Amino acid sequence: MLAPTEYYRHVRDTFHANGNPEIAQFQMAYMRRQFDYYGLKMPVWKALTKEIHRTQGLPDGADLQAVVRLCFDDEHREMQYFAIETMQKMLKKQPSGFIHFLEEMILEKSWWDTVDWMATKLVGAHFSRYPELILPITEGWMASRQLWLQRVCLIFQLMYKEKTDTDLLFRYIRQVADSKEFFLQKGAGWALRQYSKTNPQAVRHFLDTTRLSSLTRREGGKYC
Repeated sequence: MLAPTEYYRHVRDTFHANGNPEIAQFQMAYMRRQFDYYGLKMPVWKALTKEIHRTQGLPDGADLQAVVRLCFDDEHREMQYFAIETMQKMLKKQPSGFIHFLEEMILEKSWWDTVDWMATKLVGAHFSRYPELILPITEGWMASRQLWLQRVCLIFQLMYKEKTDTDLLFRYIRQVADSKEFFLQKGAGWALRQYSKTNPQAVRHFLDTTRLSSLTRREGGKYC
């Protein structure tokens, strides 16, 4: 396999060669010009990523972390998407301590697109494998008062359905109920809305008995 720096350069050059500057302008505008783009729509960068994984292999261990860091240092958003897709492919091989690397990446170039992906597909899945991590890690993240870490605490259970820790979910939503942060209000509502598909009675009771922002209440009550 290529060394991490060469692997990164191969991804970068492949993405650049297949980019579309016109599409990139629309993507940058949609993301409030916080990031540069090559102009690769999801089906394109996913197909390129799959081919790179097939031909170059999947990095693991220290190489995985090195490649991911290089991709997150890149100014193009598709490089972060490649990094997260690669981590997701290798997640089942990672030790419990990988949660600290995920935390590091959540805090790099943070915006809803990468944070939500990592929260639901990586952090949520990692916690399912190592449930003993949930309380110590998420309590620390909530106590940090860091916006994106708190949002992860609200939404990492989105795919848990009947395995959702309802008490934990409701407790964390209460902790941010007074926040004016849009992404926390919206995240809390999203979590409630998703869980209401599994347990509408519990969500309705929570909505009826808890002081919440109008955004959280509106989003959370859509299905119950």
